[in-house]
Amino acid sequence: MVHGYVTFKLLSTSVSSVRQVAAKNMANIVKLNHGDYHGAVAIAAESLKKGNVIALPTDTIYGVAALAQSTEAVKSLYNIKGRNGSKPIAICVSELQDIQKWGKMTVPTNLLQDLLPGPVTTVLERTAALNPGLNPNTKLVGIRIPNYDFIRKVCAMINEPLALTSANVSASKSTLCIEEFQELWPHLDVIFDGGTIGETEESRAGSTVVDLSHAGFYKIIRPGSAYKSTVGVLETKYGLKERR
Repeated sequence: MVHGYVTFKLLSTSVSSVRQVAAKNMANIVKLNHGDYHGAVAIAAESLKKGNVIALPTDTIYGVAALAQSTEAVKSLYNIKGRNGSKPIAICVSELQDIQKWGKMTVPTNLLQDLLPGPVTTVLERTAALNPGLNPNTKLVGIRIPNYDFIRKVCAMINEPLALTSANVSASKSTLCIEEFQELWPHLDVIFDGGTIGETEESRAGSTVVDLSHAGFYKIIRPGSAYKSTVGVLETKYGLKERR
């Protein structure tokens, strides 16, 4: 894809508008038409399959994503964010049944159904099917299913997981609209604009990250935006104990 003045030719009216970005080396911005994502999903899938990095909304904050099974795409993701290579990146999948392909199950499916889709990242021991070039320094992987149809439809179309992390320069605050990560625009192939996510600063907390890799136990790695409800499900409904 050539950056700059580019207009997408869509076969569907599902993308309400495509804004041409005039500045040199800027990414293309696609404004999402909520509830009818078909054209935008096709654009995202095409870009990802070419090894590019894109930005898109989730149910918590904006994220940047690349193919998790492509080591080169994952490297680009790290480079764009300026992220320390030793810090792991979560993956995003479309459906609950996808989780067991990439993570070893230690909890009942019903427990996952109570947490996902939603603002929770479940950390499990990775399976051999996951790209060894993704998070090579850990046997664990965080797995997300956001409660946001667009990103889930993208995962379904490409039929493999996305490497997904926050759309910001590493160590900067999380972003709730695309204007807040403009410094990344020149490095992204496509930006999908879903408007502003959340209405308060608390929305920037991102997903609650919980380690479920030990059967019968849980460990909160990051409290995030769903801490109380997550702990309630784990302890009250399923009797898991906190691992210190």
